[in-house]
Amino acid sequence: MPASFRIMCVVKMAVRQPIVVVMGHVDHGKTSLLDRIRSTSVQKREAGAITQHIGASEIPASDIEAACSGMLEKLKIKLTIPGLLFIDTPGHEAFTSLRHRGGSIADIAILVIDIAQGFQPQTVESIKILKQFKTPFLVAATKVDLIEGWRASGRQQFSEALGAQPEHVQARVDEAIYGLVGKFYEHGFQAERYDRVADFTKQITIVPVSAKTGEGFADLLLYLAGLSQRFLEGQLKYEVVGPGKGTILEVKEEQGLGTTVDMILYDGTIRKNDRILFGSVNGAVTSKVRAILKPNLPGKIRAGEDKFQYFDEANAAAGIKIFAPGLEGAIAGAPLVVAAGDADAQKAEIESQVQGILSGTESRGVIVKTDTLGSAEAITRMLGDAGIPVKSTRIGKVTKKDIIDAASVAAADKYLGAVLAFSVPITDDAQEESEKTKIPLFQSKVIYELLDNYKKWVEEQKRSDSENMLCTLPYPAKIKVLPGCCFRMKRPAVFGAQVIAGTLKPETMLMTKAGVQIGKVKTIQVEKKSVESAAIGDQVAISIDDAVVGKDFSEGDILYSYIDKRSYDALLEHCLDKLSPDDMELMKEILSMTYTQVI
Repeated sequence: MPASFRIMCVVKMAVRQPIVVVMGHVDHGKTSLLDRIRSTSVQKREAGAITQHIGASEIPASDIEAACSGMLEKLKIKLTIPGLLFIDTPGHEAFTSLRHRGGSIADIAILVIDIAQGFQPQTVESIKILKQFKTPFLVAATKVDLIEGWRASGRQQFSEALGAQPEHVQARVDEAIYGLVGKFYEHGFQAERYDRVADFTKQITIVPVSAKTGEGFADLLLYLAGLSQRFLEGQLKYEVVGPGKGTILEVKEEQGLGTTVDMILYDGTIRKNDRILFGSVNGAVTSKVRAILKPNLPGKIRAGEDKFQYFDEANAAAGIKIFAPGLEGAIAGAPLVVAAGDADAQKAEIESQVQGILSGTESRGVIVKTDTLGSAEAITRMLGDAGIPVKSTRIGKVTKKDIIDAASVAAADKYLGAVLAFSVPITDDAQEESEKTKIPLFQSKVIYELLDNYKKWVEEQKRSDSENMLCTLPYPAKIKVLPGCCFRMKRPAVFGAQVIAGTLKPETMLMTKAGVQIGKVKTIQVEKKSVESAAIGDQVAISIDDAVVGKDFSEGDILYSYIDKRSYDALLEHCLDKLSPDDMELMKEILSMTYTQVI
């Protein structure tokens, strides 16, 4: 038998179902959409139960055909993909965990947008992530049933449901859709309602849906399957007998088994007793598969039976649970592959992926702690885009050491001395150390909130520091000693003055035009009442402890606040937004008297 023929026999290709992830803003209906898709599948299946996976739900092609039969015939579409595999956890956290070689194993995404609320902060964040990973997506414009005047039609196809609405309601739907189209244009995308799309390669498909009534879900499933089949055919092919490749979704303790990993197998086959390599906190680790598990169907577990079914092998694409020794240090979001060929090269590839994300990037920067490798990558990139340096990114709970590391950064730059914790707990000793050292801890399950809260803290700190600086730094002031207004010659000298430029404050050191210091302002009074400052044009009474009228200065003299080069630089760094153009000119005038170089 020719060698080429033997190779052709060995390499058997198949088409797997696309891996679908759901993203969008908080409360825009991601979970409801997933629930409705599952329930639609259950209703269409005689067995009455959706195929269960670990961390994923499979909607077989037969269910899609049953839900969309009329539309498939009308559009002359024949489904060739075996179905759709939905990742059960909605949100960008799950999406960024599904990574391989710097990309994402999600083949396509559904971006959920509340049709009434439109774009929100996390909508924009989701679009950035989808762009970053170059993942195609379509839009589910949810809650169409909440459009004013909308009447539930009982029809699954959106076009039929819309046709059953009064004209003014149809107009409102169009207005809401084009509001979304406009926002997408602002972000560099062309978009259109699914039945008006002229070119699916250039326009984002928008499908209006209602998770409450089910309207539009037939269209959503059809276009999701159709677009995947048409444009992703190449990447959906896999070697049936090739070595399994996947991504760890979660590391879990299971009673009777110990540490296990839930993973999405996106390519090839994994078998019991296969040698595997996976990413851990200690680099790439080798182990041997002891068991491959999938859940028993809900409600089908009899007394004494295990909640899992055991399998000898699993094929892509699927969500499975793996039990193997040494999984304790495994990282969610890290690759897990069957060892094949050059195992050292595979190990180096995994370690490169893990360390490339977790290694320190700057000598000074914030400390980032996350739950998964994908989240770490997404947060680090977003911080970089915002110009915020990262000293280190680590997986796991926030510990005392993280606070100590942040404190060392704060000693050099207080605004970078912070810990950002994404979806991870904070230990008690870390909390105590944070309170003791005043190192801020930011904790959230939403990336944009984490970044926003940190940015707000920096702004508040800078504003507070600026105000404190204004209290301690000399402020530019120029005054004229009023003739005939000397109330006391010395101990203290009390005299009348008018502010010509700047602002005069207590504790300001005054000097003559020659740059000779005469003493600090003790009090400023207006009509015998002390005031905290005097502005241009104000006539006030000033007391100075160490000055003598007639010796250190005379009536009619012009006096200035004393500002040296160090104070000048500090004012520019911390209080620039508080200084007017006139203040800046006065500072230069003052500095020409106190510093050899005129600024």
